[in-house]
Amino acid sequence: MKKIIVLTALITLGCQANAFSLKDFDLKGLGSVFEEASSGSDSTSSSGSDVSALSNDETSDALKEALNQGVESAVASLGAANGFFSNKEVKIPLPESLKEIEKGMQMFGMGEQSDELVLKMNRAAEAAVPEAKALLISSIKQISLTDAKAILTGPDDAATQYFKRTTSADMGEKFLPVVQKTTEEVQLADTYNKYAGMGSKFGVVKEEDSNIQRYVTNKALDGLYLMIAKEEAAIREDPLGRASSLLEKVFGAIN
Repeated sequence: MKKIIVLTALITLGCQANAFSLKDFDLKGLGSVFEEASSGSDSTSSSGSDVSALSNDETSDALKEALNQGVESAVASLGAANGFFSNKEVKIPLPESLKEIEKGMQMFGMGEQSDELVLKMNRAAEAAVPEAKALLISSIKQISLTDAKAILTGPDDAATQYFKRTTSADMGEKFLPVVQKTTEEVQLADTYNKYAGMGSKFGVVKEEDSNIQRYVTNKALDGLYLMIAKEEAAIREDPLGRASSLLEKVFGAIN
């Protein structure tokens, strides 16, 4: 019977005496073994290895647990005060097409209003991000064995791409009302929408940047997926760094 699935195939690695240590093991290595197993090879042998005791569910649950922890970390960091505003990688500025207008506003003593709008834009993103947690966790729960294989054997941002594909539309709908509630407190937001809307008709402002609420929502999503990608990279580099009893059992089985 050739029903060989992910971590059962780690027996191969378990039999390679002293080939590498736990700290050398990463998700990419697991993905390579997964591909070999999926090709139908019968070369694996338990030889007393603990890997033979791992179940399909344990394999899947270990990946999901690692991703859960990555999501928790990304949402917590961005959803905190100054999560966006003080993070240069994700801080939301005014659109490039309106930078000249911002300079003009500062020249005419309206700089404080411009600064307030930028602050509120970032506060709106920080308020919206926690809405993503339930959707991301739900997406993780729905990962199938096929999805797991694609994540393990795919590019370094395969999990992030999976999240984008399965959550971006729903997340945008969740973010928008929160963003609207926060930005409506700033009078300048209406002015922005008025002139940006006019600018988009003449091609001066990008269509996606012509409404402050949509712009902030899109930037909040970009920032969240960027941080998830960073967490994914950390997981791939050191899965045991997210150690729990399950992860230790799964990844430690090759020792």
